[in-house]
Amino acid sequence: MSGLSTKPYLIRAIYDWCADCGLTPYLAVRVDENTRVPMAFVKEGEIVLNLSADAVRNLQLGNEEISCDGRFGGVPHGVVVPVSAVIGIFAKENGQGLAFQGHEPEPVPPGGNGGDKSPDEPVRTKPQLRIVK
Repeated sequence: MSGLSTKPYLIRAIYDWCADCGLTPYLAVRVDENTRVPMAFVKEGEIVLNLSADAVRNLQLGNEEISCDGRFGGVPHGVVVPVSAVIGIFAKENGQGLAFQGHEPEPVPPGGNGGDKSPDEPVRTKPQLRIVK
């Protein structure tokens, strides 16, 4: 069994579902030093990208990163988003989609006990998506 993350597969699945239903796929991203987006459109460290076929060109939904060419305020930009920076993917029209936890859990090695939690580990809350305009 490989240690591949399910996150890129889930992103592609929701993207395909949006396309099949005629919905607009929006990608919510936490911007960091590895994220290449036009910084003028980043608000509170996050950006929401329209990934519809009408909005972007050369879209690549890879296992490690998502890349495309898009226009922001009429100016062309190349966009590169590490999959680890994706907060969620959802349909603009109805808000349905998936939100991801802040950090993906490390795969548990065979024979390892993934159920033990340190008493110092913070309690995780459910992530909240919001539309940034």
